[in-house]
Amino acid sequence: MDYSIPEMFSLQGEVVLITGAAGGIGCELAYAFGKLGVRLALADIDQQRLGRVRARLEELDVEALYVEMDITSKKSVEEAVGRIEERCGSIDILINCAGLSYLEDAVDFDEGQWDRVIGVNLKGTFLSCQAVGRLMLEQKKGRIVNFSSVRGCQGRARDMAYAPSKAGIDLLTRSLAIEWAPHNVNVNAIAPAFTLTEMNRSMLEDAETHRWVLSRIPKARICSLEDLVGPVVFLCSPCSGFVTGQTIYVDGGWTAS
Repeated sequence: MDYSIPEMFSLQGEVVLITGAAGGIGCELAYAFGKLGVRLALADIDQQRLGRVRARLEELDVEALYVEMDITSKKSVEEAVGRIEERCGSIDILINCAGLSYLEDAVDFDEGQWDRVIGVNLKGTFLSCQAVGRLMLEQKKGRIVNFSSVRGCQGRARDMAYAPSKAGIDLLTRSLAIEWAPHNVNVNAIAPAFTLTEMNRSMLEDAETHRWVLSRIPKARICSLEDLVGPVVFLCSPCSGFVTGQTIYVDGGWTAS
């Protein structure tokens, strides 16, 4: 076989939808994928923050289609996916980045916050996969990358909704991968350790928490947004054609130690 490394990783011309694109991970991936010659569709419920992302990407000459999407609403997701299909003709790659967290003692854990975290992280991931998956099944190809976390396999005190939501994403990923594998649709997940994003910034700026996190990571540093780009590109590229149903830990050795 004649191997061409650039072709094995090429995403030229692919239509890529990123949900939660106004967040730190979503924005970083939008910039990275925009430089790879893809056609970008960026979705988020927060149009003000998405507008700031748009301004940044336009300064960097990255073009994209921007859509409003509430991933907890089936109607909103399907309407947004419909608009993208109408404009772009297809969706070849879906990257689910939307997520949030909430910490509170178990005996006092707020029911509304439970519903909110599970709704965005787990239900939202499913609804996005479901709507885009229909298109991928019709076109007989597609790549889906869901964002999980090391919390998907490790519990933590006061983490009564985020951790279960990420464990759910891991099993959702495997179940979809099994069902859609015969249709050439690959479904995988990325599970980072603590990453320096707006959601984690206040926590990681606490000196005691920062020391504890570093003590758990053999690489002895916090995961950066740039650390996530390569693994995601791999899972979306032709060279990962036989990889499906996997959760790849981008954690500096956290789960190995």
